[in-house]
Amino acid sequence: MFLLPDDVSACAVVKSVFRRKMREAAALLTPCVVLCLLLSFSQAARQGQDMRCGACRALVDEMEWAISQIDPKKMIQTGSFRINPDGSQSIREVPLARSEGNLLELMETVCERMADYGEHTDSSTNRKSYIRVKSRTGEAMDLSEATLDSRVTSSLKFACETIVEQHEDEVIEFFAHETENVKDKLCSKRTDLCDHALKIPHDEL
Repeated sequence: MFLLPDDVSACAVVKSVFRRKMREAAALLTPCVVLCLLLSFSQAARQGQDMRCGACRALVDEMEWAISQIDPKKMIQTGSFRINPDGSQSIREVPLARSEGNLLELMETVCERMADYGEHTDSSTNRKSYIRVKSRTGEAMDLSEATLDSRVTSSLKFACETIVEQHEDEVIEFFAHETENVKDKLCSKRTDLCDHALKIPHDEL
């Protein structure tokens, strides 16, 4: 079948119109696509921040609880046993619970406790936080507001391990000397892991 010249012209006009409409549609869609991508990236970044913040705050809870289980009267000697020129020794006694050695030992296993946490989503802000779903003492707990997901706990554990690896010195420093508002001081002010930590109520141990 052969197209007549008029048919060829008509086809060319149709193709031209079609291409123009496609360009117009693409021009309209591009801002929408960019906006959707930005929103997606923003949401992913916020979820990542929530996870890191949650892991930090859970780490603080677990460390504080473990420290509280050690007799505060137990002391340990630290420093050098070498004799100074003046005949003295640079030895001092510190509480065992907050000694560097004990804190390092606790940090080796603290992230395993992330398996005892579930995810909670704030209905008004859509921000996520992480709450204990397994009691340390065996009593029943209200799990109605928590989502239990092995993928979440695995991500929380990884975030915790990353914090321990990257901020070991800060963690030891804070638990060796600080006893008040450690979550806010460590997770927000010192490490910037929580962008909204100061707005989160203090959890009960």
